[in-house]
Amino acid sequence: MTRTGLLIALAIAVVVGVVFGVWSRLDLAIARIFYYPELQGFHFAWQRWMVVWRDLSAWMIALLVLPAGIALVVKLIRPDRPMLVSGRAVLFLLVTILLAPGVVANGLLKEHWGRPRPIDVTEFKGTDPFVAWWDPRGVCPTNCSFIGGEPAGAFWTLAPAALAPPPWRVPAYGAALVFGSVVSVMRMAAGGHFFSDCVFAGVFTFLIVWTAHGLIFRWPRTRITDDGVERAVERVARWLRDVTGRLFSRGERKPS
Repeated sequence: MTRTGLLIALAIAVVVGVVFGVWSRLDLAIARIFYYPELQGFHFAWQRWMVVWRDLSAWMIALLVLPAGIALVVKLIRPDRPMLVSGRAVLFLLVTILLAPGVVANGLLKEHWGRPRPIDVTEFKGTDPFVAWWDPRGVCPTNCSFIGGEPAGAFWTLAPAALAPPPWRVPAYGAALVFGSVVSVMRMAAGGHFFSDCVFAGVFTFLIVWTAHGLIFRWPRTRITDDGVERAVERVARWLRDVTGRLFSRGERKPS
């Protein structure tokens, strides 16, 4: 998570944003590569192996975040015991997966940025007018094309890659980028997203991961400790225990 990576991500965002904003039909040209006129559709959208790949990708992401989730739950149940995973790692992984594919991609943009998916636009036998990536006024009502939710989840693997031991960190970043790119191409091939949807999914996710990593690990003014995270979780666990105890005690009282 270096400044060089940040500059590269911002440069990609500017170049793709300008090029695909001015020449927006480039998105249609790329999508047309995967469109089969004789079938009047995106052939790969109907393939069984595509469904299997999507499920496998989701499981891979879940397995990467699972240790952090388990460590948090165990700590809440047994606040007297040390966390099974580094406190900062737990915080970093859970916050970034919640924000990137969760809040930003699926919670905000895909629900309020009405860009239709390739499979839905008139150029590919759909019913909705095509709009450029920057235009939120499309007619898609919900679960729209911008940005790619599954690509955002796949590019989130940059977060666990950032926690890899230094000798393995660069290969881990490379694997995360390849994984995100493959998932993006698969979604494009199925008519689920345009090229710019996938690029900005990667850029937004990287910016969230980069910022969270800086706040938690790198920047002296905001940097926290594993012990600080554990103490915070212990306070939450005690509060939950107190609240639960009060609720049960009220339920056990008999009316006079």
